[in-house]
Amino acid sequence: MLRYQRAGERFGMNFRMNDVTPSSPPVPDCLPAPMPFSPERRLMLAGMLTLCVAACSGAGLPGFEQTPAVPAVGAGGVKIALILPLSAGGQTGIAANSLKNAGELAIAEANAPNVQLIVKDDKGTSDGASAAAQEAVNEGAELIVGPLIAANVQAAAAVARAAGRPVIAFSSDASVASRGVYLLSFMPATDVQRVVSYAAAQGKHSFAALVPDTPYGQVTGGAFQEAVTRAGARVTALEHYGPEHNQMIDTAKRLAPALQEADALFIPDGADTLPGILEALATSGVDLKRLKLIGTGVWNDPKLFRLPQMQGSWFPAPEPSGFAAFAQRYRARYNSEPSRIASLSYDALSLAAALVRTQGSQRFSETVLTNPSGFAGADGLFRFHPDGTSDRGLAVLEIRNGSAVTVSPAPKSFAGS
Repeated sequence: MLRYQRAGERFGMNFRMNDVTPSSPPVPDCLPAPMPFSPERRLMLAGMLTLCVAACSGAGLPGFEQTPAVPAVGAGGVKIALILPLSAGGQTGIAANSLKNAGELAIAEANAPNVQLIVKDDKGTSDGASAAAQEAVNEGAELIVGPLIAANVQAAAAVARAAGRPVIAFSSDASVASRGVYLLSFMPATDVQRVVSYAAAQGKHSFAALVPDTPYGQVTGGAFQEAVTRAGARVTALEHYGPEHNQMIDTAKRLAPALQEADALFIPDGADTLPGILEALATSGVDLKRLKLIGTGVWNDPKLFRLPQMQGSWFPAPEPSGFAAFAQRYRARYNSEPSRIASLSYDALSLAAALVRTQGSQRFSETVLTNPSGFAGADGLFRFHPDGTSDRGLAVLEIRNGSAVTVSPAPKSFAGS
């Protein structure tokens, strides 16, 4: 496995990094310093605040459409572009800035690589992503990391493909993966395969599913059926529910008879909705204590760990220790919490720096990037397939006494590698 050195530690292909619990993300620090409130300065402050709010929210003002360029990191000869929706509003912009910080941290820790990181803002739009990718190519970027949003990945990839540049993007939408466009993200199908195969290995042979009527529900529902078949088990029922509480109750009533034949129930939904689903099932006469509840990585939320109905349930996730170590270093550098997905950027840029140092002119070739042994990052093992999709080595965690405990460790290597 390819190795690189950081702060006296050695990591490699497996190249290693680390995992944490999500916390409040960083807040843009864009407000001006206080000043005496004379009438003239009140006017000045009002103008500055107007511009600041526009910048933080991504809103444009006449004459201020251009987002200030982010200074390049490093002065090496190999240029790598990081494309993110830095000026997008809301949580997207906050996550993007956390991803930017994490990427810069990776370069700073990468033992003085021959790398120059060029950061580009796609403004959260496909047109912005296309323009950012074209700028990156024009400036000599050999690899594009990002964007974050599926439509923007497609737009940037079109430019990169024409220029013969590979892309490592952060979308979890497998439809935007393709040859040369690799998705380093948490793929729903990988989650489902891991938890279903573990449940089957523990003697669960009859599976039912209750999935949201959303794009995520459609993807996880299809992956669930494939995973159960692959495990040699059977699906007793699969129902989709709508967002309204009455719809949940109606769906739970339809599913309840089939649950008499099931020993595991798959519900891929998060903390905002799952309590209502569990209540609807209990109201419909379902004995939740008899069923093993299983879910996806969206269950990795402390709010769910406290629910009595969730005790003993299983879900897949990266080993917690990796992100925790990464987050500790992030906090020390930026005095703020990283977003949960910040480790994606850290892993991508750490990998890129390692390849620059060890793989010569073939550093970003398909053969190197799709090494079947994969790489080890902050969130554990991952590898890219030639079609752009990826695998992850995940643990299975059990919710127990208000916390999540590893019951099946993440693999140390990929089968068949």
